[in-house]
Amino acid sequence: MKIHVVIGILTIGVGWFFSISTTEWCLVTLSIALVMSAEGFNTAVEHLTDLASPNYHPLAGKAKDVAAGAVLLAAIGAAIVGLFIFLPYVITYFG
Repeated sequence: MKIHVVIGILTIGVGWFFSISTTEWCLVTLSIALVMSAEGFNTAVEHLTDLASPNYHPLAGKAKDVAAGAVLLAAIGAAIVGLFIFLPYVITYFG
């Protein structure tokens, strides 16, 4: 979660630096919210799994893996959105 928070803050800073459009701000905000929500759900699944199955159980491990996978998919999707939004700005700025 800490890494996602830091990346979210950096993304907001880069968006401010490049003065991205309102539509782009909406997409960035939704992407950040999606990743943070996925992290919250993952944490809830992990705590609930630990409560329901304090000893190791293969299904408990699978539940945690699936929840973590959902966070990964959300983060990959957010990174792709970030590339679509920020890459043209970066190319223009440095090109």
